[in-house]
Amino acid sequence: MPAGPVPCTSDLGYWSAALQCYIKVLDPQPDASDPAWDGRSPDDGGAVYGCHQPLPIDVSVYIWLQNPPPAAAAGPSPREVAEMAIDKMHLQAIEIGIVPEPRPDHVGIVGQPVWMWAADPGPATVGPVTASASAGAITVTATAQIHRITWTMGDGATIECRGPGTPFTDASAGTPSPDCGHVYKTSSAGRPGDKFTVTATSDWAIEWEGAGQTGTIRMDALQRSVQIAVGEAQVLVTS
Repeated sequence: MPAGPVPCTSDLGYWSAALQCYIKVLDPQPDASDPAWDGRSPDDGGAVYGCHQPLPIDVSVYIWLQNPPPAAAAGPSPREVAEMAIDKMHLQAIEIGIVPEPRPDHVGIVGQPVWMWAADPGPATVGPVTASASAGAITVTATAQIHRITWTMGDGATIECRGPGTPFTDASAGTPSPDCGHVYKTSSAGRPGDKFTVTATSDWAIEWEGAGQTGTIRMDALQRSVQIAVGEAQVLVTS
């Protein structure tokens, strides 16, 4: 059996899955005394075919067949099988972690650090996750890992963060995130609902290999949004 996918047709004929070789009727047919007829006469019907197997070694034989074997149906490519493996991963958009929090009673302050991260990260949201799929003689294994998360902050800013980010803690108050943060320079007043819409888009890098081939598939269609309020700091003046 060939080690990997083969073209359905070539100069050697068409691929027969049943015989595992390229089939082509000989033209002209061998003389009636040729051993390829396997003791039959050309008058008995059928024909002599060339059966060529290119892998793992180059082998050609002549065989007699009463009827030509059916051609193999075109199967999926290794990349298409890789996409089948990706479907098994059930990749998801991240759950957004952000401070200020998207709560009615929580308002951020213009000029204060905003932290963004993937809350409760797992294999399906940030990776790594591995899955395999098979189709016919092709088996492909794929491994997915989050490459970056792109945050659109609602004020025109776009922040690209490599990895899931660092979760905020009370001890982090007033300090910038070490790897995924933003600072608003204007309030969200006047925006729809007086809030900024923050959207996190996951960009995955998925490496696959199988059937003697390798490749990378990028996926950047998974996203989730929240709304946060950001206001101006109020100064209390006393007399």
